[in-house]
Amino acid sequence: MTFLTWLILGVYYFRATVQFFSDISIWWLIPWGVICVVIAIFYYRNQKGLSDLSNWKKRGLISLRSFSLFLLGLLLLGLVVEHKEYKTEKPVFITLLDNSASMLNYSDSSTLEDKITSFQSSLQEKYGEKFDFRLFTVGTDVNEDTASFDDPQSNLDKGFDFIYNQFYNRNIGGICFISDGNFNVGKNPIYSAEKISLTPVFSVGVGDTIVKKDQMIRNLAVNEVAFLKNQFPIEVDIEAHKIGKSQHVVSLWRGDTKIGSETIEYTDGTLDFNHVSFVAEASEIGFVRYTVRIDEVDNESSYTNNVRSFYVEVIDSRSKVLILANAPHPDISAIKQVLETDENIEVEAVLVSEWEGSLEEYALLIWHDAGHSNNQAIVDQINAHKTSVLYMIASQSGSAGINNLDIGLKFPPSGRLDEVQANLQESFQLFEISADLNAVIKEWPPLNVRFGAISISGANTLLKQRVGPVVKNDPIIAFKNTPEKKFGVIMGEGLWRWRLHEFNKYGESKRFEELIQKSVQYLTVKKNTEPLRITLPKRFTEHDDILINAEFYNSSFERIIEPDIKLVLTNEQGTEINYEFAKNSKDYSLSLGKLTEGKYTWIATTSFDGKKYSKSGLFVVDNVSIEALATNANHNLLYQISAKTNGEFYTLDETDQLIKALEERKDIANLTYEESSFLDLIDWKILFILLILSLGGEWFIRRYSGSY
Repeated sequence: MTFLTWLILGVYYFRATVQFFSDISIWWLIPWGVICVVIAIFYYRNQKGLSDLSNWKKRGLISLRSFSLFLLGLLLLGLVVEHKEYKTEKPVFITLLDNSASMLNYSDSSTLEDKITSFQSSLQEKYGEKFDFRLFTVGTDVNEDTASFDDPQSNLDKGFDFIYNQFYNRNIGGICFISDGNFNVGKNPIYSAEKISLTPVFSVGVGDTIVKKDQMIRNLAVNEVAFLKNQFPIEVDIEAHKIGKSQHVVSLWRGDTKIGSETIEYTDGTLDFNHVSFVAEASEIGFVRYTVRIDEVDNESSYTNNVRSFYVEVIDSRSKVLILANAPHPDISAIKQVLETDENIEVEAVLVSEWEGSLEEYALLIWHDAGHSNNQAIVDQINAHKTSVLYMIASQSGSAGINNLDIGLKFPPSGRLDEVQANLQESFQLFEISADLNAVIKEWPPLNVRFGAISISGANTLLKQRVGPVVKNDPIIAFKNTPEKKFGVIMGEGLWRWRLHEFNKYGESKRFEELIQKSVQYLTVKKNTEPLRITLPKRFTEHDDILINAEFYNSSFERIIEPDIKLVLTNEQGTEINYEFAKNSKDYSLSLGKLTEGKYTWIATTSFDGKKYSKSGLFVVDNVSIEALATNANHNLLYQISAKTNGEFYTLDETDQLIKALEERKDIANLTYEESSFLDLIDWKILFILLILSLGGEWFIRRYSGSY
């Protein structure tokens, strides 16, 4: 059988049995083989030194030369060969354990950990060779840690979502879900469990489902912040089980003082719901502790859920804004209505003729028609208190009065007015302008602005004048920050048209509100120039890791880490704990870890360049756990999850039956799958060995025959 015959049969077998990929058809190997044979025959036909060789040696040399050339061409073809391998994957058996605090609310809580540990040991002892076991706990989050049963929330849905995402396309034989069935965060876990297709969920119920005699504060709604001397509402939802038809008192306490009470009536006696509303007055500044209590009834299953404490931060730091005007004007009304919606701003509008003449308590003055008359008293107050000002230049403003303002505004003396629209200055960076506001600015109707050249030296222009398609350099709204104060200037009248136009077109005026609110916010925020700065939120929960960050700046306003910063933390009982900040590359940090519920005060101190610096503040740690509300297990949820996933429900005392049932399940089996790997033909070492043997064999025969 000739070389070409072997070649054709080899190509056909290779094509039929091996999956390969190449940019060139493998059938080109046949003409290449013919070419290799022709080259070898032509080469050896002209070799004079081989004329005495026998025919079989000549044929052998021609075959070896042809084979060597063919292998070189085969390697240059760039073939990629697919290698298939069949693997067997054991089923993954996942235990999802509810780690929430409600798991310890039942009579069998003392033996819970021992029973679960024994069940896991028995499970792995019997099926250790058959299953690949994984254990996850779920509460607030999903973890692989040992169960501690102290999570303040039950987000059971998150557990099944985690399994669905992490084990997608894996051979999940089954899921053992150990829980009391109570969840208070997230979606109903039934829907997430159903997403894990063809996977039975074996639910193991913890606790008992008997409804016990109990009354509880189911929900409490209150604002976290209140303003001094203001009243604020407290809404309380109360739920009662098997209390009987009776009346009870719900009381509200501020610290140790009762400040209100309401009588509620249980009319059903088996399951009752009541809603109570209190109104409290913020009478002292700082974090104030309030407590809602339900009078206790004998033999309740739990008294812990009869009491709920919370903190309200009472502040007296609303920025006071004064609007001064010579006469009523719709622009004043438009701005005032926007500011009145901001709970952090207290706005007051007064005529100049009725003003008492002091800016001491105001963070911002909005002066409408500034420059209408040479009112030196207002200017003196601005300079004396370094008050930020938003000057509104209207039609009656005169150039003499504007010059007296001393803000660098150049204003035309002519009384002629021009109608101009607004155009956003793209380079403006003092505060961010949304894309929605930028788009609607171009639609707003024109303002009445003094005709002529207008400029403010050193100011940042927010809106420029536009007449048709032509954008002028003259500002409509601009801001300037001086060492003494910040101020803004609005050129022209007709802001009320902007608000009305947007409301008529969109049914709301939130873009106009954004413009006014951000402008006022920029002008009222004071620049922080203190060397020692502490970053610390004012509210935490018992399960938060509390981290404090600090920075220190030298006289050149460069951030440094040379001085040591110390902190003294004091709890409500007066106990002091001393800490020292750790130095990082550019700042400081201090971890306080987890703290118990209560109010804490702190003082941070340091010394640098012979001066002492300190900062102080306070924060509260809330107890927000709602796990105490679960006094009976919800095994019905576990039944439903198992029923919808072709699983079974067992109680914690029936886990032996679960272990036996797994042996009878035919749907929990090994999975055999095909895995392909790809290898370039040029990486096959055997081909290089054959090539070396072929070339070496040819060389040896020629050498032995005396042709070299």
